[in-house]
Amino acid sequence: MIKTVFKRPFIYFFFLIFFLYLFLTIIISQFYVTIQYIPLYLETIQWWKLIVSGFFTLTIGFLVALNSLLLYLHFKQQKNIKKQSIIASIGTLGGFATGVCSACVAGVFPFLLGIFGISFSFLSLPFQGMEIQILVILLFTMNIYFLEKKKKIC
Repeated sequence: MIKTVFKRPFIYFFFLIFFLYLFLTIIISQFYVTIQYIPLYLETIQWWKLIVSGFFTLTIGFLVALNSLLLYLHFKQQKNIKKQSIIASIGTLGGFATGVCSACVAGVFPFLLGIFGISFSFLSLPFQGMEIQILVILLFTMNIYFLEKKKKIC
């Protein structure tokens, strides 16, 4: 089924979902504001964290697009995909929550906690939120495995 995603017309939808996810992540996490200040703080930026976090964001975008199309194709074949849909939704929300650079921006999750008076930032976590991005990548990978796993017929 994965091969079908990378054929026409689905490849167009794949890129549309991928770039839409990246656009929404940049807007929600307000990374467009953060990037303006990079030249001012060149000496204080931990470049490896920024690059790894950016790579994780691109990976999550790829997996969001792939999962979305796989869910659509399975739904079209009228397969039961309730569990996989829930996992993909949680993964997508987790990707949006961390933003592009989880250490640079507040993101959605800290904002929601802030509404209830709870102060939280991914910067307080041991790896500044990259562990959340890794968890999201693992969720999506597990979801692809469940979607592609063939049921054995006795």
